[in-house]
Amino acid sequence: MQSLKLIALLMDYPTAEMYREAGNLEVAAQAATDLEPFQRDALVDFISQLTDLTLLDAQADYVGWFDRGRSLSLLLFEHVHGESRDRGQAMVDLMNVYNENGYEIGARELPDYIPLFLEYLSQRPEQEARQWLLDVSHILALLETRLLDRESNYAKLFTILLELSGAKIERQELVDKVAAEEPDYSNEALDKVWEEEMIRFGAQTGDSCGNNAVAQRRQELSQVQPLQFVDASVTGSDAGQAGS
Repeated sequence: MQSLKLIALLMDYPTAEMYREAGNLEVAAQAATDLEPFQRDALVDFISQLTDLTLLDAQADYVGWFDRGRSLSLLLFEHVHGESRDRGQAMVDLMNVYNENGYEIGARELPDYIPLFLEYLSQRPEQEARQWLLDVSHILALLETRLLDRESNYAKLFTILLELSGAKIERQELVDKVAAEEPDYSNEALDKVWEEEMIRFGAQTGDSCGNNAVAQRRQELSQVQPLQFVDASVTGSDAGQAGS
């Protein structure tokens, strides 16, 4: 699913190179055969709205969305484990999945960073990629709803991912949940985050890997609270196939 690689690029921090290649990115969006026409149009619209801003404004907006507070974190396991030590083991296990499938990442990159995760999925068989998206659809749906609530252009990217996953979303319940949340991007909330003890993920070790690790990660992802808003049933898919 090459569209996932494009979405991964667009979800990453805006760069001068991205701006220079905006025309080519729009062409790539229109040529994405694994997307429906309306999804291609949504990607083109995203690129257009992004590049209507100056690069500095786009970068400032990105930091405002994703780097201020945890509610819009682009790290999957932060929405499951927070800063607990369990997150470290989850990272190790996901890294093992990548390695077993020949996908290598840099030493400083976190394996649960969503753009990185999407790039990995873009190299996997379509059915497997869709199943992985379904597995994390409850997290994607919560992020999408929070972005929509804050009127962010980035919500479009999450909407497309959810459509590709085939998940059925109980949107009104999500909207109500987000409306009741306390903002975590205020100065007071950010100060509280900085006061918390940092977790050294690199010190974690674990024996689980391969399919057993995938099953464990899926179980943990499915237990996170947002799952109550998503019907993760999908026709013709086998949960055991993903990560195999």
